[in-house]
Amino acid sequence: MQTSSDRHEYPAHWEADVVLRDGGTARIRPITVDDAERLVSFYEQVSDESKYYRFFAPYPRLSAKDVHRFTHHDFVDRVGLAATVGGEFIATVRYDRIGADGMPASAPADEAEVAFLVQDAHQGRGVASALLEHIAAVARERGIRRFAAEVLPANTKMIKVFTDAGYQQKRSFEDGVVRLEFDLEPTDRSVAVQRAREQRAEARSVQRLLAPGSVAVVGAGRAPGGVGRGVLANLLGAGFTGRLYAVNKALGEDEKELGGVPAHRSVTDIEGPVDLAVVAVPAAHVPEVVAECGEHGVQGLVVVSAGYAESGPEGRERQRELVRQARTYGMRIIGPNAFGIINTAPDVRLNASLAPQTPRSGRIGLFAQSGAIGIALLSRLHRRGGGVTGVTGVSTFVSSGNRADVSGNDVLQYWYEDPDTDVVLMYLESIGNPRKFTRLARRTAAVKPLVVVQGARHGSAPQGHAVRATRLPHTTVSALLRQAGVIRVDTITELVDAGLLLARQPLPAGPRVAILGNSESLGMLTYDACLSEGLRPLPPLDLTTGATARDFHAALSRALADDSCDAVVVTAIPALGEASPGDAELAEALRSAATANPAKPVLVVHVELGGLAEALSAAAVTAPQAGEKPLATTGGARPFRPAERLPTEGAEASTASRAGGAHVSTASRTGGTDASTASRTEGSGASTAPPARGAESPTSPPYEAHLIPAYPAAERAVRALSEAVRHAQWRREAADPGRVPEYEDIDERGAAAQIDALLVKNEGLSLGAAATGALLARYGIRVREARPAPTPDEAVAAAEAIGYPVALKTTAPHLRHRADLGGVRLDLADEEQLRRAYAELTTLFGGPEELRPVVQGMAPRGVDTIVRTVVDPAAGAVLSFGLAGPASQLLGDMAHRLIPATERDAASLVRSIRTAPLLFGWRGSAPVDTEALEELLLRVSRLVDDHPEVVAVSLEPVVVAPHGLSVLGATVRLARPPARDDLGPRTLPVY
Repeated sequence: MQTSSDRHEYPAHWEADVVLRDGGTARIRPITVDDAERLVSFYEQVSDESKYYRFFAPYPRLSAKDVHRFTHHDFVDRVGLAATVGGEFIATVRYDRIGADGMPASAPADEAEVAFLVQDAHQGRGVASALLEHIAAVARERGIRRFAAEVLPANTKMIKVFTDAGYQQKRSFEDGVVRLEFDLEPTDRSVAVQRAREQRAEARSVQRLLAPGSVAVVGAGRAPGGVGRGVLANLLGAGFTGRLYAVNKALGEDEKELGGVPAHRSVTDIEGPVDLAVVAVPAAHVPEVVAECGEHGVQGLVVVSAGYAESGPEGRERQRELVRQARTYGMRIIGPNAFGIINTAPDVRLNASLAPQTPRSGRIGLFAQSGAIGIALLSRLHRRGGGVTGVTGVSTFVSSGNRADVSGNDVLQYWYEDPDTDVVLMYLESIGNPRKFTRLARRTAAVKPLVVVQGARHGSAPQGHAVRATRLPHTTVSALLRQAGVIRVDTITELVDAGLLLARQPLPAGPRVAILGNSESLGMLTYDACLSEGLRPLPPLDLTTGATARDFHAALSRALADDSCDAVVVTAIPALGEASPGDAELAEALRSAATANPAKPVLVVHVELGGLAEALSAAAVTAPQAGEKPLATTGGARPFRPAERLPTEGAEASTASRAGGAHVSTASRTGGTDASTASRTEGSGASTAPPARGAESPTSPPYEAHLIPAYPAAERAVRALSEAVRHAQWRREAADPGRVPEYEDIDERGAAAQIDALLVKNEGLSLGAAATGALLARYGIRVREARPAPTPDEAVAAAEAIGYPVALKTTAPHLRHRADLGGVRLDLADEEQLRRAYAELTTLFGGPEELRPVVQGMAPRGVDTIVRTVVDPAAGAVLSFGLAGPASQLLGDMAHRLIPATERDAASLVRSIRTAPLLFGWRGSAPVDTEALEELLLRVSRLVDDHPEVVAVSLEPVVVAPHGLSVLGATVRLARPPARDDLGPRTLPVY
C-alpha cells in the first residue's frame, strides 16, 4: 500500500462496486504502489489507437517513470482510480490538481486535469461514465470544484462521456485539441443522467438473471430428490427454452447425462457459455463453485444454499465473502438462501426455483424476501387467478432470500420498464435503503401500481437481512411509503386482493360506487363497507333473487354509463328458480357489459354455499325420488360457483376473447420489448418512462386488464377498491406535485454562518433558547418569548416586561407540554394572580429549581399543534405534524412527509391526521388559520433541507388561531450531517 511519506492514508471509503451498462459489475478502488504489474498488464491490452487518444502520440509502452507516477498518489492533489474485474484493471482515471497557470498545485487551487483510459474490450459498457462519477465525488471531497480535460477531436467516445454527464461546462478548441471545462457541483441534469444510467444498468442486470440463454444447475444429484435435482426437474417441467446443464463433481467419467440433461463435473467443463448458474451445494463448497463460474464467464447466480447470515455471525461473514467473490467476477447474486426465480414469458419459460409448478403466465410481477411467503403468494394467486371472465397470472417472480446482493430496489428498476408487467406485488421483511426505495417506488407507482405488505413490522428484521438502522416507527415508514405512491396493505390476502383488481381493471376516476345485485342484504353490507373505507356509495340496486343474466347485464350497463358513479360492485348469491343464471351465463353477461364500457372498474362479490342445492333437495319434499330426474335438470337450484370452477365452455370463451385482445397487445409488447432492450443495451440518453397503467384508450380491445375479479366477501372487495381509489387520487396529485416555495425574508447565509460557528465548538448539541430563537428567526419563524422565573419576584419582573396577561409554565422534563397535569397557569391578569399561581405550582410540584418556571405572554386562543422534524440515517429528513395533547400522542395521530415538502405536501399534511376536523370548524368552532400553519411547515422544511446539520426540530406547542399562529416552545439539535449516499456516485450496497 502507500508508503509513510504519502500525505494521506489509503482511503478505503472510496472503494465501491458498481453495475455497468450491460448489467455486469466492476469494482472501483484507488490505485496504489502495489498495482504496478496490474497497470503494465492493463496497458499492454489497450490498442494503439486508444493509447494515441490518451497521450496524443504513439505510446506503445509505459516507462518505469510512468509506472511510478501513475501508481504513487497522495490521495489529495493526485488521485488515480481503477475499475477492476477479476482483480485485473479494465479502466483507469486520474486527476492532477493544477493552478491558474495550468501547472501542478496544491490547495486552495480548486481545478484539476482529468484523464481516462479504458481497455478496448470493455469500451461501450459505461465504465468511463461510472469512473467519472466516482472521481468527481473524490475531487469534491478534496476541495476541487472544477475539472479540465483535453481530448482529440477524433476521440468522440470520450467527448461524449463528458458532454453526456450533465455538468455545466465550457468547450473550446485550441491547437487541434478540444478543451472541456466543467463544474463538479451536481446539477438537476447531472443527477437525472446518473439515475437514468443507474436504472438502465440495474434493470439490465436483473434482466440477465430472468432471461438467460443457458442455465447450469450446480449440485444436481444423481437420483431424483434433493434441492438441486428438484430445481433441474422444475426447469425441465417449465419447458425452459434455452440450453440446460447439470453439474455434479461426483459424476463418473462415463456419466454424461442427468435426467436427460447434459451433465458435467464442473461448470468449466461446459463447452458453451452459461448465463445463469443455480447453486445448490453445501455452503462450504460454494466458494469453489463461484470461482469456477467466474472463470467460465457466468453472468449471474441463484444461490439456494443455506448456512449464511440467517445462521449467525459466522454465516454472516460467509455471506459477505460470497458477495465479494461474486462481484470480483462481475456476477450478481439472487440469495443466498433463496427460493429462486421464475419467468413465464413464452420465449423464456424459466422456473429456476423450488416451486414444482410454474404459475400461470400473466401481468403481475411478484417479489418476496421470504421463501415461505413466496410459496403462499404463488399458491394464492394460482387459486384466486381465475376471474369471472378469465385468469390472471405472473410475469416474473423473484424470491431473494437473504438479499445479500440483488434486492427489491434492483427488481423495481427492471419492472419499471418491463412491458410484460402491469402490477407489482412485494412482500418485504426489511428495506435495505429506504431513501432509494422511496425514490424508485414513486417513479414506478406513477406508471404501474405497486402494492407492498411489510413483515417484521413490530420487531427486528430477519437475522439474514443486514439493514441500516432506522429510528422511525413502522407507522411513520408506512406513511412515507404511501406518500411515494405505494399501496400499503397489512396481509398477504389483501396483497392478492388488491393485485388482482389492479391487474384486471382500470383505475377509478373517483370514490363514487354503484352497487347492484340479487341480494338486498349483501348490497347493504357492501354499502356499509364502502362508507367505512371512505368511499361514496350510491343506494344499492336490488335486482331480487329472481334476476336473470339479462337483468344483470342491463343493470351493469346502466351503471357503467351513469356519470354519477366511478366504479361498480356486483353482488351475487346462489338463487332458486329456473330463470336463475348459471356461472357461465352470468360471467358472459357481466363480461360483455364491462367490455362495452371499459373505462370503469367492476368487481364481483360472490357468496358460495357449497352443496346448497343438494342440502335443499335432501331436506325438502321436492327431493327427487328413485327413477325421477334430478331437480337441477328441471329448473331447480343452480348455485353460483367461484370462477376457478367455471365450466369448460365458459373458460374457452374467455380464452378466445383474451386471444382476440392479446393479438394486438402482444404485437405492441413485442415492439416495446425490442425498443426497451435496445435502449438498455446502448445505454445512451435519458430513460423514457413506460406508459402509465390505466392510460389505454377506452376503445382498445379488452385484454387481461379488463378481466373482472371476484371476492368471497364484500369487505375484501371494497378494501381493494378503496386502495385503487386512493392510488388513482395519488396519481392525479403526483402529476402536479407542487413546488417548494421561496420566501424573500429567509436568511440562508446567516443561518449557515450561525450553524458553522456553533458546530465548531461541538460535534453535536442541543441549542439553548436564545440560539434556537435566533436560528428560527432567520427563516421567518418567531418563537414567543419566555423568560425564566426562578423566584416570585423575578416572575413579576418578567411579566411586567412582557405585559399582562401572561402564562406561568413549568419546563421540567416530566411536566413539559403536559397541561393536563396542571403545570400551566393561563390568563394571569396582574401581579396578585401571578404570585398566587407561583405559590400553587411550587406547593404542588416542588421547588423552582426542579420546576424551572418561565413567564410567557398569552397567545390568542386556538388549537394546540406540534411540528417536528427528524433526520433518519436510513430514510432521510422527515417532517411530522399533529395536534398537541396526550390523546393525540396516545393514538399516534401524527402525519409525516419527506423533506423538502411542497405546497401540496404541506396542505395534505395538515389534512391527513384523524383529528384534522378540529382545525376546520368542527361542531361550530371557528376554523383556524391553516394557511399560516402550512407556511410554518414549509419554512421548517426549508430550514432542514437547506442545512442538513439541523438534525432535529421540535415546535411545541404551536397555537393556531383563527388569524395567525404562535410558536410557544421550540428546540433545535445540530450535528454534522450523515453521508448522503443517494446524492453520491452509483454504488452497490455493502452490508
